[in-house]
Amino acid sequence: MRKKLLGLTVAAFAVLTGFAHAQEEKKVTIGVSIPAASHGWTAGVIFHAERVAKLLMASHPGLNVVVKTSPDPASQANAVQDLATQGIDALVILPTDPDPLVNAIKEIKDSGTFVALVDRAPSTNDNSVRDLYVAGNNFALGQTAGEYIKATTPEAEVVVIRGMPIPIDQERQDGFDKGIEGSSVKVLDRQYGNWNRDDAFKVMQDYLTKYQKIDVVWCQDDDMAVGVLQAIEQAGRTDIQYVVAGAGSKDMIKKVMDGDKMIPVDVLYPPAMVGTALEMTAANFYGQVPVRGVYTIDATLVTKDNAKDFYFPDSPF
Repeated sequence: MRKKLLGLTVAAFAVLTGFAHAQEEKKVTIGVSIPAASHGWTAGVIFHAERVAKLLMASHPGLNVVVKTSPDPASQANAVQDLATQGIDALVILPTDPDPLVNAIKEIKDSGTFVALVDRAPSTNDNSVRDLYVAGNNFALGQTAGEYIKATTPEAEVVVIRGMPIPIDQERQDGFDKGIEGSSVKVLDRQYGNWNRDDAFKVMQDYLTKYQKIDVVWCQDDDMAVGVLQAIEQAGRTDIQYVVAGAGSKDMIKKVMDGDKMIPVDVLYPPAMVGTALEMTAANFYGQVPVRGVYTIDATLVTKDNAKDFYFPDSPF
């Protein structure tokens, strides 16, 4: 009897092993559509998409991940169509601008393809557009910055450099306004810097001309902070106490670590979130685990005390 049970156990193990092997060998193609590296954060997105794609393909011999970058919505719509023509089982997409791409994304989803939307959501972000949504907490990114300014300089006169006129920008603005609520913080101006250091440099130059006194600058993005700091330095302005940005770039984290008075903190919004979306998408096929829904990443305040935990010197961003 014992021998018979042992034989059944070995047979069951062989069946399970064979099933697992079959799962590993299942042929799956995931298309990844992301913006071109127009600035540091998107360069980080590309880096992490390609890094995680290699790791996943090494783990799953049947998996093929195709990464395409696009500079604008029209190019990205074409890239998505190309991926669909090649034949994909899933699409992981971080839109350059989400609303103009809604129809292209819906067409993919309506064909039965699994869709993971990353970071930039369209105005209507529900299961008619995607199966999975992975993003940083945009409202919290703004709120965390606002709360820091409120606690540190509660009567500050602040200029704001926004990102792009898309929904996540508004979420960050709403969060910031919530963060400074109840304080005497005064917002002097808000202009778009398009998450670009050159554009932010120009906006900051305009602010420095218009306002003789500025206490604090809040810009949504570490790349824009580079342009902001350059403009302040060139103008020789000493009234500005500090700049609060966000994303967690290695350069800004290093400034926080070193105690740079102009960059005392940073707020995390990691480009590695595209890797999270890619791993969860692969798990849908190979792990057979439920991955549909919304996955939100915290907007951690990076200070001198915890900066070393978020410093990755080999990262491109």
